[in-house]
Amino acid sequence: MRPTAKDLAKAAGVSLATVDRVLNDRPNASKKSILKVNEAIERIGFVRNIAAVNLARNRTYKFRFVLPASGDQYLCELLNQVEEANRTLSSDLIDVDAVQISVDDPHDVANFLTTLDANEVDGVAIMAPESPQVRDAMVRLHDRGIKVVQFLSGQENLENADFVGIDNFAAGATAGRIIGRFHPDGQGKVLIISETMQAQDSIERRIGFDRIMNEKFPNLKILPSLETYASAERAADVIVRSFNYNPDIVAVYVLSSEAKVPVSAVSKCAAIKDLTVVVHERTPFTEQTIRDESIDAIIAQNPGHTVRSAIRIMRARTDQREPLASQEKIRIEVLFKENL
Repeated sequence: MRPTAKDLAKAAGVSLATVDRVLNDRPNASKKSILKVNEAIERIGFVRNIAAVNLARNRTYKFRFVLPASGDQYLCELLNQVEEANRTLSSDLIDVDAVQISVDDPHDVANFLTTLDANEVDGVAIMAPESPQVRDAMVRLHDRGIKVVQFLSGQENLENADFVGIDNFAAGATAGRIIGRFHPDGQGKVLIISETMQAQDSIERRIGFDRIMNEKFPNLKILPSLETYASAERAADVIVRSFNYNPDIVAVYVLSSEAKVPVSAVSKCAAIKDLTVVVHERTPFTEQTIRDESIDAIIAQNPGHTVRSAIRIMRARTDQREPLASQEKIRIEVLFKENL
């Protein structure tokens, strides 16, 4: 039989009411009592039945995803996965929703995060570019008792928030190795395109890419990163200029998750099938373009897995449990036409 709360009270030498206060982090429990209860938990192997407690209290977990207002197919897939999770997890007393905000101005993002109330939301998964303002707002969320998950794109030096997403340094290095192996003669230039280099995922991918290229394929010249800011007009302008100034471009690497705008712009100013093109994330567009051989490889992370992982982590933190690290590790998937 599993030890009960009564067994725990007896082992700790305290009242059942004191055990309840300690387990539920309520006031009026002395430090001495807390130490006694925690020591007894370890000694008798007490495991709290969180599901039974929540059911008895009719308690519902409330989790929120904060996602960019602008985006294309990959963002739509994330929103679909959040909606699906809300439907499937409602029987487990989990309520999940998503809000979309402009992430162009870090002050606006930080101001929005200050409006989140710990009485209305237990945990929040945030996808926003790296900035001191957003990082500090996340710290304040944690201080107010709201569990924070950095979703796909993280903040530098943020220790109190979990991260869900692939290892972006490794993802960038993977792209570099693919492009390098496709060009064994080591001649030509590589065009790098990102929506914004303020995003931590793009920064880390660029660092990983540069490391492997400089180490293994030093004769391929890597051009400075172009930023499109999700604008088709800007993308067309900067990409056309790059090809005009660099007629010896042999490969293109798209750092950001939305590849439709940059790949479409490249296809209008160059013979894209003569280039090696590597992009991120599996979407209807990247599936179509890899099938017709306009792009060569997709480096992907499963959007359903990332959404479910963020929810599991927020629930574990809300229950004061450690997430299962092996379950929450997001794999890097490398897709070619042949293994879609």
